Amino acid sequence: MAGNPREMITTAERRFPVRIRIAVPPGGLGQRHTQITAWLDENCGVNGWAMTPSGTRGVLNDALSIYFADATLAGAFVARWCVRAKIETAGGVFQVREDEPEPRVGAADTVSGARRRAGREITAGPL
Repeated sequence: MAGNPREMITTAERRFPVRIRIAVPPGGLGQRHTQITAWLDENCGVNGWAMTPSGTRGVLNDALSIYFADATLAGAFVARWCVRAKIETAGGVFQVREDEPEPRVGAADTVSGARRRAGREITAGPL
């Protein structure tokens, strides 16, 4: 990866058509950075995304740009990592959530869980 921020940005803009900007909290992203990059690698592929500085108001470290190959991945990132109550941007950048989203529950788990709670578990018998 290039060491010059302007060069990093230019390269990312050439490779990826979709960009989102997220605000970096005053204390930094901390462990969240590792979790975010792991999610990006897993969902977009190691070469399917880029992250660059994207300072606002002339401050280099207060925002990041993340570049994606398509809008679907960018939307999934925003849904997973950004504050839902503020899905619109504040000052042109998304806010990173501080909590963990609730684990996904598949439809089959929800139905069988509801049946168990209602006391009417259905089991398959011989055909």
